[in-house]
Amino acid sequence: MESVLQTFLRAVPQATAVWIAVLLVLAVAVAVAALPRGVTTPPAPGAGNRLADRLESAATEAAEVAERRRAEWLAAQQAVDETWAAYEQASDDARRIGATTAYPLMSRRRKLGENVDRQRYLHRAATELCRTQDLSIAQLNDVYAHRGWNPRLHPVQQEPVLRNAVRAHRFDAYQRAVERERAAWRSAEAAAETLRGLRAEASAARLRGPVTEAGEQQVYAEHWTSAESERRTPVELPAAA
Repeated sequence: MESVLQTFLRAVPQATAVWIAVLLVLAVAVAVAALPRGVTTPPAPGAGNRLADRLESAATEAAEVAERRRAEWLAAQQAVDETWAAYEQASDDARRIGATTAYPLMSRRRKLGENVDRQRYLHRAATELCRTQDLSIAQLNDVYAHRGWNPRLHPVQQEPVLRNAVRAHRFDAYQRAVERERAAWRSAEAAAETLRGLRAEASAARLRGPVTEAGEQQVYAEHWTSAESERRTPVELPAAA
């Protein structure tokens, strides 16, 4: 009797271990059965994310476009400063020469052929001012056609008229430079906004992970269209005054 009891006591721990193992197996089986069907392990962040790759590539190109647009705007801004300085110089010259020629000339009978000489002087003076870009081609044409110009005036009287024309030409050049600077600024701002949008969308795409091909094409097209148009649309740089 004592031997049977000892044998039973030695078998109790082994049976307990077997029952514990069986219970663990059943618990695991129940947990697996409770999982929803079709669930897969999500991919690692950024793995195979073609949308993010394409957006980052587009952002790199957009950064180059934005840099060019900013350089063009800075050049246009410099042109504004230069044309304004040229206008101020022309305005000072016109006032100075106008003050020195304020007194009328003594009237006298003109020599034979003097009107021809005066006309030649006007043509030579206007041509030289046009060559130095102080007068426009249109103004020079008006001089030769005598539209708004009196070729019979004395050269002393012609000088303030010429300087006023130079001042008007320089002011027109300044206004055109201002318009180009404003257009360059708008283009630079649009390029910078496109770059910011692409970078933000690329970061969001990395966090979201891979998307369907249709969703990838839609998101990419929305951002790439603006970046591509910025890259292909040149901005006219201001010409020298």
